[in-house]
Amino acid sequence: MRTKHPALKKSTLDKDLDKFVHLEEATGFLSRGFVLPGLGFLFIVLSGVVAAISVTGEPRAAFIVAATAIGAYMALNIGANDVANNVGPAVGSRAMSITTALLIAAVFESAGALIAGGDVVSTISKGIIDPQTVSDPSVFILAMMAALMSSALWINLATWLGAPVSTTHAIVGGVMGAGIAASGFGAVEWPILGGIAASWVISPVLGGVIAAAFLAFIKTFIVYRQDKIAAARLWVPILIAVMTGAFSAYLAMKGVKKIIHLSPLLILLIGVAGCALGYVAAKPYIQRKSASLPNRNQSLRRLFQLPLIISAALLSFAHGANDVANAIGPLAAIVHVAEFGAVTANVGIPIWVMMIGGLGISFGLVVFGAKLIRMVGKQITKLNPMRAYCVALSAAITVIIASALGLPVSSTHIAVGAVFGVGFFREWYTANSRRRADYMARKGHGQHRNKTAKPLKSSDYAYTGDMFVADGAAVAGNPEATRRKLVRRQHFISIVAAWIVTVPAATLLSALIFLAMQSLG
Repeated sequence: MRTKHPALKKSTLDKDLDKFVHLEEATGFLSRGFVLPGLGFLFIVLSGVVAAISVTGEPRAAFIVAATAIGAYMALNIGANDVANNVGPAVGSRAMSITTALLIAAVFESAGALIAGGDVVSTISKGIIDPQTVSDPSVFILAMMAALMSSALWINLATWLGAPVSTTHAIVGGVMGAGIAASGFGAVEWPILGGIAASWVISPVLGGVIAAAFLAFIKTFIVYRQDKIAAARLWVPILIAVMTGAFSAYLAMKGVKKIIHLSPLLILLIGVAGCALGYVAAKPYIQRKSASLPNRNQSLRRLFQLPLIISAALLSFAHGANDVANAIGPLAAIVHVAEFGAVTANVGIPIWVMMIGGLGISFGLVVFGAKLIRMVGKQITKLNPMRAYCVALSAAITVIIASALGLPVSSTHIAVGAVFGVGFFREWYTANSRRRADYMARKGHGQHRNKTAKPLKSSDYAYTGDMFVADGAAVAGNPEATRRKLVRRQHFISIVAAWIVTVPAATLLSALIFLAMQSLG
C-alpha cells in the first residue's frame, strides 16, 4: 500500500525571503532609470565646483557658479541631441556599432572644442541683439542665464520626444526672448533673425538635394550595372576623393577658423590638395578591398564602410569646434561681465569654461545620445553605407556652399534633411526609374528561369506603392523589406514641426524665465 505524503508547503521564512528577493528586483529595475540622470546631475555639480574654485573672491561669484551649472546642463543637451546627426547615419547603416560611434564622436567632439573651439566668441550669439541695449551688467547676466536655461530645457524636451533640433536656433531664440524681455523689441536685430528663419528652409532642402544627387550617381553608375565591382573600382576612388576634398575645405573653413584665418583661395587649394591625396590613397585601397568580393550590392556596401567612419569622425571634430559656442558663449559672456563689470561685444574664454563645454558635449553624447542616434540612423528611413555616405558628404558640401554664399544654415537641419532627401529620392527612383526596372527584370528572369518562361521586360513590372509586381506576383523581396525603405511620415511631420517651433518656443520660455528671475531680485 502506497504511503501518502503530505504536500510540502513553504515555510514562513521562505515566503518572506521570496518577498525580499522580488522587492530587491523591483527596486533594482526602478533604480536603473535614475542612473543616467544621476550621472548628468553629478557632472553639473562638478562643473559648479570647478567654477567656484576658479572664481573664488570675485564679487559676483555666485552668479558665475549658477551660470556654469546651467551651461553644463546646456552642453549635456547639445551632446544628447545635436551630435547624433554626425554619427547616426553610420550607425544606422551598420558601418559601426553604437558603442564605437559614441567613443569616436566623444573623442573628436572634445578635440574639436578644445583644439579649434577658439578663444573669442560673440557674447550675443549670432549677433541677434545689440549689446548696447542691454548695457546694465546685472540685467545682462540675468538675460544670458535665462537664454541658456530656456534653450537647454527646450533641447532636453526635444530629445525626450525624439526630435533632432538645431541647438543654434534654440540659443538664438533664448537670447532673443531674454533681450526682448529686458529691453523691448528694439533690441533684436531683425534682419539677422530673418536670415535664420530662411535657413529653416534652405538647410534641409539643400542638404536633401545634394544627398539625393550623389545617391542617384551611385545608383546609375555603380549599383545597377552588370559588373558592379568593375564600376566600383572606377568610381568609388573618385567619390572618396570628393569626400576628402570636401572635408579638407570644410575643416579649413569651419573647423580651424578660430586658430587661423584662411583666405577663400587658400581654402580652395586645400580642398583640391585633399581631393588629390584622397584619390591617391583610395585607388589602391579599393583595388585591394574589392579583389575577392562577389558581384553583388552587399560587396559595394563594404567598400563604403571605412570612408563613412572617417567622415563621422571629421564631422564630429568640426561640430565640436563650432557648436561648443552654443553652450559656452553666453557663459563666457557672464564670466566676463561678472569679473569686469562691463558688457562688450567679444570676450576671451577661460580654459576651464572651454573644458566644461567640450567635455559636457561629449559626456552628454555618451550618456544620453543613443536615443537620437537611433532616430536619425534607423527610424526615419532605412540606410546602408552607400546612402549614409551620401548623407555625410552632403553635410560637408552644403556647409561649404552655404558659407561661400553667406547663407545661415543649421548642421542639424542639413544632416536630417539629407536623410529625408535620400529616403524620398529612393521612393521616387523605385517608382520611376527605367534603369532599375530593367535591372530587376533581368534579375527576376535569371532567378526564376524555366523552360516555359518568357523573357521579362521592364514593362512587365508595375509599382504598387509597396513593391514591384510582375504578372501579379511580388518580385525580388518581401513587402516588409520594401516598406522599410520608405520615409516614415510620422517622423517627418514631427521633426519638421519641432524645427518650426524651436525659435518661438525658446523665445517665449526665455522671456518668462528672465521675468521670473528679475521679479525674484
